[in-house]
Amino acid sequence: MNNSKVQIYVSPGGNDLAVGSMGEPFSTLQRAQLEARLAAKKGMTAHVFVYGGTYYLTEELKFMPEDSGTADVQVIYEAVPGHEVIISGGRKLDLKWTTYEGPIMQTTGIPSHLKLDQLFINGKQMHMARYPSFNEHTRIMNGYAKDCMEPERIKNWTNPTGGYVHAMHKHLWGDYHYLIKGKDNNNQLLMEGGWQNNRQMGMHDDYRYVEHIFEELNAPGEWYYDEIGGTLYVYPYPEMVLKEALVEGVFLSHLIEFIGSEDAPVHHIQLNGFTFKHAKRTFMDNREPLLRSDWTTYRGGAIVLRGTENCSIKDCTFVHVGGNAVFVDSYNRNAVIRGCHIMDVGANGIAFVGDPNAVRSPLFEYNERQKLQDIDQTPGPKTNQYPAECLVEDCLIYRVGRVEKQSAAIQISMALDITVRHCSIYEVPRAGINMSEGTFGGHVIEHCDIFDTVLETGDHGSFNSWGRDRYWLLEDIDMDNINLDSETEDNVLPILDMVRPITLRNNRWRCDYGWDIDLDDGSTWYHIYNNLCLGGGIKLREGFYRKCENNILVNNSFHPHVWFKGSRDVFRNNIFFTEYAPIRVPKPWGQICDWNLLHNADLLEPEPALILHEQSGGDMHSMIGDALFMDTSSGNYQVHNDSPALKLGFRNFPMDQFGVRKPELKKISKAPKMPELGVVVSESGRLPQYSRWDQCKIKNIVGMGEVSAAGLPAETGVIIESIPWGSWQMEKGFQVDDVILELNREKVDTVDDLLRLYQAETSGKSFSVRVFRGQREIDLDV
Repeated sequence: MNNSKVQIYVSPGGNDLAVGSMGEPFSTLQRAQLEARLAAKKGMTAHVFVYGGTYYLTEELKFMPEDSGTADVQVIYEAVPGHEVIISGGRKLDLKWTTYEGPIMQTTGIPSHLKLDQLFINGKQMHMARYPSFNEHTRIMNGYAKDCMEPERIKNWTNPTGGYVHAMHKHLWGDYHYLIKGKDNNNQLLMEGGWQNNRQMGMHDDYRYVEHIFEELNAPGEWYYDEIGGTLYVYPYPEMVLKEALVEGVFLSHLIEFIGSEDAPVHHIQLNGFTFKHAKRTFMDNREPLLRSDWTTYRGGAIVLRGTENCSIKDCTFVHVGGNAVFVDSYNRNAVIRGCHIMDVGANGIAFVGDPNAVRSPLFEYNERQKLQDIDQTPGPKTNQYPAECLVEDCLIYRVGRVEKQSAAIQISMALDITVRHCSIYEVPRAGINMSEGTFGGHVIEHCDIFDTVLETGDHGSFNSWGRDRYWLLEDIDMDNINLDSETEDNVLPILDMVRPITLRNNRWRCDYGWDIDLDDGSTWYHIYNNLCLGGGIKLREGFYRKCENNILVNNSFHPHVWFKGSRDVFRNNIFFTEYAPIRVPKPWGQICDWNLLHNADLLEPEPALILHEQSGGDMHSMIGDALFMDTSSGNYQVHNDSPALKLGFRNFPMDQFGVRKPELKKISKAPKMPELGVVVSESGRLPQYSRWDQCKIKNIVGMGEVSAAGLPAETGVIIESIPWGSWQMEKGFQVDDVILELNREKVDTVDDLLRLYQAETSGKSFSVRVFRGQREIDLDV
């Protein structure tokens, strides 16, 4: 074995005709790559040291199998310690400015072959001219306007071609993006796009904006590029002097790509200490649907790993990246992302996404169904084309999803054994960590600190998952009957796609706009323990084999929704602050629901939790009493030795091991605000208003739980709780749990609306009713 090492140096002031030494460095990473490749072929460790400065890439830096090292002979690319090395997908622009009109400046210095996507001046991000103008303090989309697509506004736009429409999903399940192709004679926009969401329901009526419209260039910090005329217009901030400013345009979507395969992987390459900056936005490329999830995906990012083994990204910074920061695509093994700082990213922070061809009997759209007799019933994945045994550790991730709202700090889909450990995640539009389905399980989320989530979307949690795997809603199987014929053996059907269970442990969560932990449709085979939930509690929608043990749910409770009868779920040894919040769960709940403590600081002596028993049909041993927390003001929710929780089986777990540990990141990382005990967040004040519609029992939709269970966008509509046999509602096709939204095209928000419209508009006449059923709108003629 040859243990010799080669040191290669790169500097912005170097020369690619030099020898690459400390005294005579190369000037580009591509030239250093050729030298490192030669060293690796000779069995020599190649260590590329990069001096400080900005390296503007003219094309992606691609690592191929021939660039690989080995376990003993590493290939390392590293920023010289103490140096800031920026790898940029932009270009420094040398421009000559003249005044266009008022404060707006113009220039014609953009190279004609480049398509400008983002603009930075003196390091500050500028915004495409938009309506409404960008407002950092507006929570949703940094500004929205219902009238942004109205003909009265559009008629003032000479040529909107090349502009964009951005809108939230009608139910706030992500977003849509459209490229404007022009306008018609009626001042209606001609657009293409809208494929970025896998649950097509249309744009939100209010949450939308337009950008890159010349006539909307009216606020400091905005710009517009006339690609046909080759003119760039900028409305600078007051402190900017453009003639003296550093102006950078963004032109590349990817900065670094690892391109290998299962048969010929790229392996044993390290990237250490770099800052990756300036990658194009990719929202119009985000169109591949994932497995019956709400998501689509784009298989790209500032760094793309495809076909790698034992490659790592350590101590790197990602900032002002327009799409995904890191995308781990299909076959990858033992990828490590450690000590990284990821912020101000357009889409996902880190995404692990496998190839759907690795999944047996995959379906893609939410409403697709199949039969047990038709599916492949072989357990596990079909091929190895998925990320496995990968690690994200000690990373600080915040302000992701700046453009694409159907995103997460960490997204996992069609992957196996992904570990996320000691990460701090906050200020994200949707979930901090999202799992699109159960395939293929084995993931471990531990010691993370995740808060300030679901800031722009709805019906999600700090942790969010689905389990719409091949077992889910089979047409020829009654899910309620699974596991009812055996008291001991678990039915394997729900876990055909899962190799191992998914574990959430020793984390701290807070979500004030959803649930702290949200296991949605079909999520199965989870072990959730030692979690401190500071806001939204834990929600489990239908699924199988979930164990929730030894968790603390501050100011909230357990939210079981629409369970299967044989779920075999377990909820025990937990501490929570409010009564359960069930929606359509058959009693008794799951396999075990018992040995829990409902915290009540006003009770001097604990007493049996009769209300919990009434709710769950279990909880025979559960109690109500003071948990005797040690110091909640500082976030220490451990309990004293004489706490009744300990007698019920609860065990203290550490309260000082959440989030990042790396000193440089810990110093700048935020922590969640500790809640005021007894204050429940986000109560709307809407009343249920129980009533009858002829003989049917009805009520208002009330609360986030009912909104989520029905799949609604907000607290609106009237739900049918019961329908008598032989009633006209039964004859006309109404069903229990239908949510009435309209009667004769008039909105039905409350019971009063329904009864008023029914009496006024239907006497002796036929009428139509729009209901929401199975998470889609259906029209019934009466």
